[in-house]
Amino acid sequence: MAKLSSHVTALFIVVALVCAFNPVFSVEEAEAKSLWNTCLVKITPKCALNIIYVVFGNGTLIESCCHDFVQEGKVCHDNLIKYIADRPSLIGREIQFLKKRDDVWSHCVSISKTA
Repeated sequence: MAKLSSHVTALFIVVALVCAFNPVFSVEEAEAKSLWNTCLVKITPKCALNIIYVVFGNGTLIESCCHDFVQEGKVCHDNLIKYIADRPSLIGREIQFLKKRDDVWSHCVSISKTA
């Protein structure tokens, strides 16, 4: 239980940091709460950060995160990336992020199938 609590706390910190740097929200509070309750609790904080760094930066995918990532589900992944990409500071680069999002998803699915 303590391990789960620390993961939830770490995920909360990740979301809080993302929100702090992008304070204007284009999704409703209920949608953000739904993302938190259904999606972010399915992946470790380390892997969540890794996926965010890969999609929105120049991070290198940690292949051991692919299993957690695929378990999170495509809908959760797509919604989370869209939620982050809708920040005003990222508008205009959505197509780039969507391509990276899809590339990471395809790569992780292929790795998970072979594991």
